Amino acid sequence: MPKITFLPNEDVCPDGAVVEAPKGTSICRAALDNGIPLEHACELSCACTTCHVYIIEGLESLSDATEDEDDYLDKAWGLQPNSRLSCQTVLDDKDIIVEIPKYTINHASERH
Repeated sequence: MPKITFLPNEDVCPDGAVVEAPKGTSICRAALDNGIPLEHACELSCACTTCHVYIIEGLESLSDATEDEDDYLDKAWGLQPNSRLSCQTVLDDKDIIVEIPKYTINHASERH
């Protein structure tokens, strides 16, 4: 199973985390299933940008972004070339490293 290394984020996972998830799992689902409260205001349906992440390592092994995802990414705070919506980014069989941005476009947390 591929491993996802989440770099430390002051609000979401202060110590960072390494989790395993089956191939075919989205980054957001893997985070949530492992107790990392990643923002996901649209319930993983590609209708917002709150689950925006940076793929620090392993971007080439992930599913390609769809046109819908690219359209929403254009609205994300702090967009970078390695930005993805974690609800739409599906794991292959390679380990990856993910950074959760400090901010989202939400004015208030949608913690579930």
